[in-house]
Amino acid sequence: MWAATLLGMRVLLCPDKFAGTLPAPEVAAAVAAGWRTVTNGDDLLIRPLADGGPGFVEVLAEALGGRRVPVSTVDPLGRPAAGEILLTADGSTAYLESAQACGLHLLSVAERDPKTTTSYGLGLLVAAAVESGARTVVIGLGGSGTNDAGAGMLAALGVTPLDPGGAALPYGGAALAAVDALDGVPRLRGVWLVAATDVDNPLLGLHGASNVFGPQKGADRADVLLLDAALERFAAVLERDLAGCPEGLGMLPGGGAAGGIGAAILALGGGCESGIGLVTRATRLDAALDTADLVITGEGSFDHQSLRGKVVAGVAGAARDRGVPCVVVAGQVSTGRREAASAGVTDAYSLVEHFGGEESGGLDAALSRPAEGLRELGARLARQWSR
Repeated sequence: MWAATLLGMRVLLCPDKFAGTLPAPEVAAAVAAGWRTVTNGDDLLIRPLADGGPGFVEVLAEALGGRRVPVSTVDPLGRPAAGEILLTADGSTAYLESAQACGLHLLSVAERDPKTTTSYGLGLLVAAAVESGARTVVIGLGGSGTNDAGAGMLAALGVTPLDPGGAALPYGGAALAAVDALDGVPRLRGVWLVAATDVDNPLLGLHGASNVFGPQKGADRADVLLLDAALERFAAVLERDLAGCPEGLGMLPGGGAAGGIGAAILALGGGCESGIGLVTRATRLDAALDTADLVITGEGSFDHQSLRGKVVAGVAGAARDRGVPCVVVAGQVSTGRREAASAGVTDAYSLVEHFGGEESGGLDAALSRPAEGLRELGARLARQWSR
């Protein structure tokens, strides 16, 4: 074991959020607190991470500084919600996250219906960023409860989808089956939009927004087919009526991110950038990895999706390339050891198992007492890895 020969370790703590329980900074702080109950002789570097989903703005604010500006918006059902934008010190760039207005976590299980949920609230956040004077607006995409290809966002920015009679369509993805034209022009004042996402799915088809992500937002098979057809019609109207919209919009990589919001950003002439890549640069993660003796990362559920473009996969791969052991802490672990090891993960620890397993109430404890469990796991890791 590496720990047997290491004195005064340099430990890099760079987890993602634990969705629904703790933001990334609190995850890192809890593990660090547990580690320090065992030893104060190690150097703990804390670098909370995010891709484009919930926590994107918080992590960037911690890394970049700048000014966080509260913005009143609405959730996927049009109810009041609290959002914010992060402005860089010089005001040239604004960062925001779609999940603050479109997040699946804003809906109860019974409310999840991507046929009717809207991205309108995200449009209000973008409009606030434009009004702030920023010249570039970076939008973190992830964790959405919508599947409207950004139609609601476009409406909030001045581009309204119309039915054949010239009436504005209702909100939601299903209504786009009747879209016939667009009214208005986007009020962006020349601002450059960037979608921060690590999803490369297109808007349409078998690997598109509706088929891949619709079911987790409440869509059954019939809903998926309806939504995919509706978004195909909307993409055709965007290509025809929106100036500067690229051809082949429905199949462009990244267009399927956040229920198709990625496609709307591309239709507005924007671009896509890796969310985790952006955060990695902002947090100077590579430099921290270069000097680390041990890396601890994690997320709420360490499963088969974790090793396909998420934070944990990126961190573990970078640690492996440097010959540094990487440990994952998670609420639940369902990834096989061999698969995890091939991605660079040395070991993985589950809060559910730490609290006795699912049959003994471990799941409830992991959800209700995550900080406590992470502190205890942090102490356990220190005893195993530090001297």
